[in-house]
Amino acid sequence: MNNNVSNIEPVIEFNNFSFRYHVQSEPTLQDINLKIYPGQKVVILGPSGSGKSTLVHCLNGLIPFAYKGEIKGSLKVKGVETRTLDIFKLSKIVGTVLQDTDAQFVGLTVGEDIAFALENDCVPPQEMKKRVEEAAKMVGMEKFLNHSPFELSGGQKQRTTIAGVLVDNVDVLLFDEPLANLDPATAKRAMEVIDDLHRKTGKTIIIVEHRLEDVLHIEVDRVIVLKDGKIIADLHPHELMVSDILKKAGLREPLYVSALKYAGVNVSVSIKPGYIKTLELKEEDKRKIVNWFRTTNDNGSEEEDFSSEPILKVENLNFSYEKNKPVLKNINIEIREGEMVSIVGKNGAGKSTFAKVLCGFVKEDAGTITYKGRKLNDTTIKERAEIIGFVMQNPNQMITKAIVYDEIALGLRLRKVPEDRIKEKVSEVAEICGLKPFLSWPISALSYGQKKRVTIASILVLDPDIIILDEPTAGQDFKHYSEIMEFLAYLNSLGKTIILITHDMHLIMEYTDRAIVFADGEIIASAEPSEILTNMDVIEKANLKETSLYQLSQLVGIEDPSKFVKHFINYDRMVRNSRAGEVDTVHFR
Repeated sequence: MNNNVSNIEPVIEFNNFSFRYHVQSEPTLQDINLKIYPGQKVVILGPSGSGKSTLVHCLNGLIPFAYKGEIKGSLKVKGVETRTLDIFKLSKIVGTVLQDTDAQFVGLTVGEDIAFALENDCVPPQEMKKRVEEAAKMVGMEKFLNHSPFELSGGQKQRTTIAGVLVDNVDVLLFDEPLANLDPATAKRAMEVIDDLHRKTGKTIIIVEHRLEDVLHIEVDRVIVLKDGKIIADLHPHELMVSDILKKAGLREPLYVSALKYAGVNVSVSIKPGYIKTLELKEEDKRKIVNWFRTTNDNGSEEEDFSSEPILKVENLNFSYEKNKPVLKNINIEIREGEMVSIVGKNGAGKSTFAKVLCGFVKEDAGTITYKGRKLNDTTIKERAEIIGFVMQNPNQMITKAIVYDEIALGLRLRKVPEDRIKEKVSEVAEICGLKPFLSWPISALSYGQKKRVTIASILVLDPDIIILDEPTAGQDFKHYSEIMEFLAYLNSLGKTIILITHDMHLIMEYTDRAIVFADGEIIASAEPSEILTNMDVIEKANLKETSLYQLSQLVGIEDPSKFVKHFINYDRMVRNSRAGEVDTVHFR
C-alpha cells in the first residue's frame, strides 16, 4: 500500500468540484475535494443517491461528454483538466470495469473482446496477440481465449472485462460495483484478483461498492464515504470501524464488528478492527465475547409453527436445456406455508432455472410440482402466475413499459382492476420500495438498483400466494435492502410464503430460517443458515463463503461456531425488532 504521498503528484485531483445535471435544480456532487495518488487502493462507498455513480462518470469522461450538466471547480487526471480531454483520451488513463459485464462485451470470443481496444488503435497483429495473451494471463484467462464470453461464469466474465481494460495499459482501474452479480466465493476470488493485479502492476485501484465487508477481504488504503453528494469521511478501514460514519450514512458495518459491540468490546484502532484477519483481541475482550455468547438470552429463537402440509411440494424434478446435459437432477423440496426460505449456491448451480420451472416458463423433463395438493405440471403460465409471483434477477428482462407507474400497474390492468384501486395499490407498494418520488419518471432514467425495485413492486402489487425473488437485494444499498427485506418480512408475518434466491449471506442469516443449497444441479443441504455457513464442506461445494462470525468464534476459542452464529442471528433480530417502532411500515393490502 502506498501511503507516503507527501512528494507525489496525485493521479486524480478534485478541487472544489460540483456537478449538476441539467434536469436537476440542485447539484448531485457538491464541493468535492479529493486527491488519489498513484498506486493507492481506494474504496468509494455510499448509499443510493449519494453521488457514487456520478463520481464514476466524472472519472471516466461520461461527464461532461455524454451526460450534460453544469460543472464548477476542477477535476484533473494526471495533471490535465478533464474538460480539455475527451472520452477516448480519458479511457487511455482510466479503465472502467462495469457492474453489468455483459454490457461490456463486444467480441465473439474472449480473445477478440480483450483485443478490441488494440484493434481500434490499429496495433499490428503480432503485437496485439502478445499483449492480449499477457493481459489474459494476468487475470488467469489465458486458456479461454477461444471461448464465447457468454459461455463463461460470472467470475470469468469479470476477469475478461478486466483484461480488456488492462490491455490498454491504463494508469487507473475503476471497478463499478464489481461484486454485484457474483456468488460469495467468486466475489472473494474477484477481490483477490484485484489485489493480485495491484501487486503485479502497481496501478491505482478505485472500487465503488455497497458490500464493504466483502471488499475488505483485501487490504485497502482508504475508504471514502459519500452522502448527499458530499464526502463525509476519508479514512483508513481501522479508523472507519471505530467511527459512527457507517451508521450516519445508513451503511452496514461488518458483522464481526456488530458482534464485538454487542459483547461490550471497546472497538478502538488499537485492536485493528478494519479487517477480521487483522483483529487483535486482548484476553479480556475474548472473555467478553464468550460470556456474551453463553449468558445472553436468545429471544426470537423459538421454532416457527408451519402447517403440517406443505404449500409447495417438488418431487424427483429433472430438467435440461439440451439432451444429456441435465441442469436440475432429482430435486426434492417441500416449502411450508408461511416460510421465508433461501436458495443459495454457486453461479450456474441451477437456482434460477429451478424458479423458471416452478413458474412454468420452461417445462420439466420429469417429476411433479404440487401446490396445496393440486398438481401444477399441466397448468399454464397465466394460471401459475395467480399462485406464484417471480421477480427476475435482471430487471431489464422484465420491464416492458416506459414509465415507472405504468410498469407497476401493468399486471393489475391486465387483470381488469379498477383504475382508482390500481392507483391506491401502486402508491402503497411504491412507498415501500422507495419509488414514490419516481412514479412519473421514465424507466430509462433510473439506476440499475432502482429498476430492480420497480420489478419487485410490479410483482408485489399482484399479491400472489408464493413470491420467488431472484437476487432481490443485488445492487441495493443497506437502506433500500432493509426497506425491501422488512417489507418482505412483514408479508411473511401475514402468512405469505417467500422464496429468496440469493448470494447475500447477510440476507439468509438475517431473514430466513432455512437455506436450501444447490450445487451442480442438485440439492446438497437444507438446514438453518447458521449450520450452512459453518459447514466447510458445503461452503466449498456450493461456492459460499464462511461468515466473519465463524472466524470470530474461532479467534476466541468457541468450540461450536454454528451455535455462535445462531446466537448472533437471534440477538441481532432482537435488536432490530426493538428498533422496529422507529421504522414506519406501509401496510400492503
